[in-house]
Amino acid sequence: MAKYTEEGLRVLKEELEKLRTEGRDEIAERIKVARSFGDLSENAEYDEAMNDQAKLEANIAKLEAELRDATLIDETEANDTSVVRVGLTVVAFDESEKEEVTYKILGKSNIAEGIISDQSPVGAALLGKAVGEEAEVVLPGGETVYYKVIKISK
Repeated sequence: MAKYTEEGLRVLKEELEKLRTEGRDEIAERIKVARSFGDLSENAEYDEAMNDQAKLEANIAKLEAELRDATLIDETEANDTSVVRVGLTVVAFDESEKEEVTYKILGKSNIAEGIISDQSPVGAALLGKAVGEEAEVVLPGGETVYYKVIKISK
């Protein structure tokens, strides 16, 4: 069960709505155009559009399930920066890479924006750690890495 801030839930709902509307409309149009090419048994455009439709519907179902299981973070808890919690930003020293990393811990990852999930190996290991404490992370490949918490902020 993923925990979300109000902002995180809003973004998730917006993403779902976009897929339900614009995403479905776009796929429907692609299918319509592909059908106009004739014989569907040898129509690569049609097959691709149908595959994309299946992927879109799977993404919609996944987001719907995430929203059903989502829990809202207590904002008073999110304001407490004494330990790493969902909704907070943590600066940590990655011992293996010998560099500082900054992550916002939320219910869903977006590495490009520096957001990691509280259920990811790194996110789960950092939860509950205070400044100065070290988190041991066992990666999916079995490798163990260590992060030392430097700063926790809202």
